[in-house]
Amino acid sequence: MRTKKGFELRELCGEQVIVGQGVENIDFSKIISMNSSAALLWKNVVGKEFTADDLAKVLIDNYEVEESVAKADAEEIAEEWIKVGIVER
Repeated sequence: MRTKKGFELRELCGEQVIVGQGVENIDFSKIISMNSSAALLWKNVVGKEFTADDLAKVLIDNYEVEESVAKADAEEIAEEWIKVGIVER
């Protein structure tokens, strides 16, 4: 997987959100808000090739979480990012 070009993590009004840069990425019908864990994952993979296992490793390295839980959470967020169009396979 890879994050799509033109999307940046920004802080707006105290919330972490993904903002589309450029005409091709603007869709005002969606605001992609991220909690602190999702924002940490995004910062670690933006502009790089990554897998759900890479996301799980970031979770394990930064939180007290079991590997099985981290993997399940990582797979879920990766699929969500693909679904909303900020990551491609």
